[in-house]
Amino acid sequence: MKRLNTLLAAAAIATPMALSAAPVAAQDIVETAIAADDFNTLVAAVQAAGLVETLQGEGPFTVFAPTDAAFAALPEGTVENLLMEENRDQLVAVLTYHVVAGEVTAAQVIDLDSATTVQGSDISISVADGMVMINEATVVQADIMTDNGVIHVIDQVILPPM
Repeated sequence: MKRLNTLLAAAAIATPMALSAAPVAAQDIVETAIAADDFNTLVAAVQAAGLVETLQGEGPFTVFAPTDAAFAALPEGTVENLLMEENRDQLVAVLTYHVVAGEVTAAQVIDLDSATTVQGSDISISVADGMVMINEATVVQADIMTDNGVIHVIDQVILPPM
């Protein structure tokens, strides 16, 4: 966990967008995602998976949140397929692969090279060309603080190992 924290700190320094994140007071992760209006697909998926209460819980949680554009870049029909009731377990696995238990800010991530997700598999963490990478996704905005954790915006949906 210590290494993840340190790496995100490097992202905050190396990524201009990371410095533009303003702290959000008195909103949980789900409320913050709804208010941002760039996470409509993520919010719909969290609702379909039955994870709203969990992500509104005490936490803290670190969420690597794919944007609507990240979901749109998936192969055609992928999101619709994941949102089907019969695929709920797969949807839960994908979503929980984007969550790490505990609050991991950019200032804490420099020494990390991996972290274990709530789904149970590890994500890889690296720095490439001054950008923090979570698997193949780039952190495009770090440290959106909520009252029960932190959100780091990523440009791709990351998929757990199958």
